[in-house]
Amino acid sequence: MTATIEHVRGDATAPRGKGAKVIAHVCNDLGGWGKGFVLALSRRWPEPEAAFRRWHRERAANDFGLGAVQVVQVERWVHVANMVGQRGIRTSRSQGVPVRYEAIDAALARLAPQALALGASVHMPRIGCGLAGGRWELVEPLVVARLTSAGVPVTVYDHD
Repeated sequence: MTATIEHVRGDATAPRGKGAKVIAHVCNDLGGWGKGFVLALSRRWPEPEAAFRRWHRERAANDFGLGAVQVVQVERWVHVANMVGQRGIRTSRSQGVPVRYEAIDAALARLAPQALALGASVHMPRIGCGLAGGRWELVEPLVVARLTSAGVPVTVYDHD
């Protein structure tokens, strides 16, 4: 039942392959959307940003917070998973990194059954490793433990 991680060069906003797909990425817990991979998502579809901002704005009445995931349909066979895995944003190098591995782990655990229910593969950049400052050697085992070990195929995109 274990699936695999495929590493490819390309754009995660243009996921490869047939069937249903979920594009997963990491968001911050401040409701900010304006740098990094989210800009590529917003250039392609307005829905993930609008849904994320609404989710944050209405957070007193929903599950928004570290470790939460919001799945937004953007095309018939494509969804985007907004995963809250970053505490704040980094404004200087001395602050430390905003990535929260435990939150990414929790979000991936919540994403797995949703991807399985959709019959979807998951596509992502190296989540948590851009502006969030994380290290892929710490994130990849979480992807394996939560997604591929549950039978969800994953493709990781390194931008050209």
